Parts: sequence; structure tokens; C-alpha cells
Amino acid sequence: MEKTISSFQNPLVKQVLQLSEKSRERKKSGLFVIEGQREILLALKGGYFLRSVLFCSDIISEEDLYVVKEVANTKAEFIEITIEIYQKLAYRGSTEGILGITEAKSLSLDRLHLTSQKPLILVAEATEKPGNIGALLRTADAARLDAVIIANPKTDVYNPNIIRSSVGCLFTNKVATGTTSEIIAFLKEKNISIYCAALQASVSYHTCDFTEALALVVGTEADGLSKQWLENSDQNIIIPMQGEIDSMNVSVAAGILIFEAKRQRGFK
Repeated sequence: MEKTISSFQNPLVKQVLQLSEKSRERKKSGLFVIEGQREILLALKGGYFLRSVLFCSDIISEEDLYVVKEVANTKAEFIEITIEIYQKLAYRGSTEGILGITEAKSLSLDRLHLTSQKPLILVAEATEKPGNIGALLRTADAARLDAVIIANPKTDVYNPNIIRSSVGCLFTNKVATGTTSEIIAFLKEKNISIYCAALQASVSYHTCDFTEALALVVGTEADGLSKQWLENSDQNIIIPMQGEIDSMNVSVAAGILIFEAKRQRGFK
């Protein structure tokens, strides 16, 4: 018999609100919230462990709920909630009727295992806007990159806005975080070349060889990359632009570089 929650004062309802709104609570508890059937299914496919699933039968169909139950870990508790509570907890305007309370994974570099002999990695330094991080993760998924590493993250990776803007691609990529120093040491230890998107001492990206083990490093639109990255760069690369400005959205720039690398690699 599944439990039903109808009170706004229920401790689980309060916990979901805290997890959705406060990075500190996510870090302290090691939990975060996933909204939507597709995102939950991608998280399960990516090896994430569901603690609880809250669903509103007024919104989600029995068939869609059954799909989640079929693949969920056996200890996941399914709890029905009223439509009033769901609307209070739901983060998105478009409702799907399902939320998952999920155990976070460690995103430390020492847990990042690369299987390719010539990996293609995206490194994003100090990216702050969740929408940009989400777009980078979607591009990485589309290109099937070997890893995405976020240097000096300004935003908690399990922020609901990142999960939403990545449409679940946070769970389909190998993701790690670390300081710039840690990541540079990791790349050098693995003999992975560092190609920095930068204006200084750069060559046009399409003239470069992207077929070896490689990390493409992008910074913020406002500040670019830190001095430490530029000092450790094997090659600075630039996307030639013909307009009045000298920068473009970081996710667009990363997409251009990534798919040039994939083109050179025969999209393998």
C-alpha cells in the first residue's frame, strides 16, 4: 500500500522544498530533487539511486508512473501527493506530476574514469549561469564527449535550474568538478593536451589537430579564462568573427569547437 501525503506540514514536503531552494541543504544531506519522468529515467540509467518518488495521480498517468517503477531501484519509496502539494513543490511551469528525491554522486576528479585512449573532454571554468551549464551538458551529450569537467564551479551542479536546462543531460555525461589547479594536474598526468579558447596568442580553431587526447577549455563570456589556464595551455584557439563584438555565448562557442573536433575524428 503506497503512502499518501496531503499536508503541507509533512516533513518530507518541507525537505523537498529545502532541497530545491538551498544548495547548503543539498550538500549537507547528499540529496537533490529531480522533476519529470524523462529526467528521472535518465538519472536511473546513469546509476543514480532514488530514495523516494512523489507523484500526483491527477497529473501523471498510470502508464508513465509504471515505466518509472519498472526501472527504479527496489528500495525507492513511491508516495502519492495531492495536486495542491505537487504545485507547491514543482519547479517547472509545465507539470509532469512526478518528483524524485535522489542521492548525489561524488563528482571529484579521482572518481572520473576515462576509457578512451584519446579522450575528448570539455572543461568549463567558473561558469555561473545554470542555463549555460545546462546547454554545455546538452552539447556534450549530443557529441558523446568522454567527460565534462567544471572548474571552480560558481553554481551547485545539482541546482534544479541546471537539471532543468540540461533536460537530464547532467546524468548522461561523465561529470566532474575541481579547482583549476586540480584539473590541470589531472590533465597533465593523463597526457591530455590543453586547448584554451582565448583571444591572446591564438590560432584559428579550424587549423588545429583535434584528433589526439584533448581538453577544450572555455571560460566566461565576461572574463574569459584565468591566467593559470593560459600559462598551461598547449594551444590557444580562436573562432574568427566578422561582426563588431569579439565574444559569443560560451555554449555556442563550445559547440563549434566540439563538433569540429568530432568532424576531425570521423564522429567516433
